[in-house]
Amino acid sequence: MIIPFLALALAAQTPATGATKPSDPIATDWRAIPDDELLVMTLHGGGRVVIRLAPRYAPVHVANIRKLAQAHWWDGETVYRAQDNYVVQWGDVTEKKALPADVVAKPPAEYDWAASDAVDRLTRRDPYAARAGFSADGWQIVGNGARSWLPHCYGMVGVARDLAPSTGSGGDLYTVIGHAPRHLDRNIALVGRVIDGMENLSTLPRGKGDLGFYQDPARRLPIESVRLASDLPAAQRPHYQYRATDNPRFAAYIHERENRQPPFFTVPAGGADICNVPDPVRRAPDEAGAD
Repeated sequence: MIIPFLALALAAQTPATGATKPSDPIATDWRAIPDDELLVMTLHGGGRVVIRLAPRYAPVHVANIRKLAQAHWWDGETVYRAQDNYVVQWGDVTEKKALPADVVAKPPAEYDWAASDAVDRLTRRDPYAARAGFSADGWQIVGNGARSWLPHCYGMVGVARDLAPSTGSGGDLYTVIGHAPRHLDRNIALVGRVIDGMENLSTLPRGKGDLGFYQDPARRLPIESVRLASDLPAAQRPHYQYRATDNPRFAAYIHERENRQPPFFTVPAGGADICNVPDPVRRAPDEAGAD
């Protein structure tokens, strides 16, 4: 009997009942994501997308995004672009809406920073960077020894911009919905990653205009609200945790991702693309199963 591919793949990664693996996290491996690093976007029809912001790596752009959310700037704007195997983009499609006075219209190019070694590195050299690994606070990091940067993996959120020297204010954002476009690394500011509700963006009908823009305005998906979790009433705040990387269990997790094992995998790769080794994020245990 032929067993479905997905069932086999899951079985190859799931230990027997009661068994544990060296890569299994323990309770202290899970760390809370601060409420002011969670951006909650509610779409027309009730779909919700939660983004973990990365203020450590793009501080000015993230400060802008926080101010835009607090000004309710995105309320009533739209998701106006869905390009197959590339990105979904949202914000002000007219590019004419005034920014709040305290938003930096021309931030610095926060595309990389002075190198600091990642906590855990992958075995093989990354195709786009000499080094690839993870920061202590749970971000995929790549670099060349002199500079480090965030990679354009699936679900990463970046700042749309015009031609250089434009760096984008943060008013128009996109997320990667296809094969990782790593050629964009160090050319656009990455400000976070979608950690929940990605299906509400990745399954949108593809735009038929140039670059996946919706030609018919009626196809654009209205945005009802965008808020920082820290600005929501306490009872409405979602809570998430990232998996710490500074421990031997995470190192074992990397090794497992680089060397998939039988019964499904018959030829271990001996390595992995950084985008194929995501740092897990989960809902806080007391919210598991919540909508």
